Amino acid sequence: MIDQLQRVIHLEKTPKRIISLVPSQTELLCDLGLKDSLVGVTKFCIHPNSIRKEVAVVGGTKQIKIDKIKALQPDIILCNKEENTLEIVEACQLICNVHVSDIYTLDDSLELMRQYGEIFNCKERASQIIETVNKEASEFKIFIKDKPALKVAYFIWKNPWMVAASNTFIDYLLSLNKFENVYGHKSRYPEIECSNSSLCGNAELILLSSEPFPFKESHKNEVQENLPNSTVKLVDGEMFSWYGSRLMKAFKYFRTLH
Repeated sequence: MIDQLQRVIHLEKTPKRIISLVPSQTELLCDLGLKDSLVGVTKFCIHPNSIRKEVAVVGGTKQIKIDKIKALQPDIILCNKEENTLEIVEACQLICNVHVSDIYTLDDSLELMRQYGEIFNCKERASQIIETVNKEASEFKIFIKDKPALKVAYFIWKNPWMVAASNTFIDYLLSLNKFENVYGHKSRYPEIECSNSSLCGNAELILLSSEPFPFKESHKNEVQENLPNSTVKLVDGEMFSWYGSRLMKAFKYFRTLH
């Protein structure tokens, strides 16, 4: 197998003991019918909500308990280029096969689902999820076609204020919504000055994500005071950044924002 970083993975048989170090990929595995094969997840793996009680927690996405992972004797460890560090991937490679995803577009997400279908011998279920996501995306494109484009800033953190810029999956989904990212000229997740930024003040719509920083109503009011000419909304960050089976629900959610 070739993962999304073009790394070669040698599999003699279908992996039966899986560790997932990425929350959205954990949810995808469960929706693929592979919950019973999971032996390790992160403390941030919250879907399904019972998973951390049923499966060993092996740390977070940036810090892992390598001895605990080794003791679980996994057949494969699933990582993501953005979520997990190179050091984590290299440490896990000393234990067993490691698959690394790399997601920027919807096509990347669908390719990951296809790869999991092959690796874990669940092609039929993977195809069903892919078909559902494609259908939802197609219907949303029709829905959004005649909607006006809006200039948008998407906040992911406070103190320091940080936004999602270009070269991110969030930015890609913003563009599908006809949201023009006012920080599209910047890359990844830059720090910005919320109150004084002419760009941010230029945004017609300010989106405050529920993750990784848990923006609440009080933060919304604070931003609204600083940027009185913009509409400020709290949004579900999972819908904009989780690239697994959550996409089956995301496009219906996006309709509510218009």
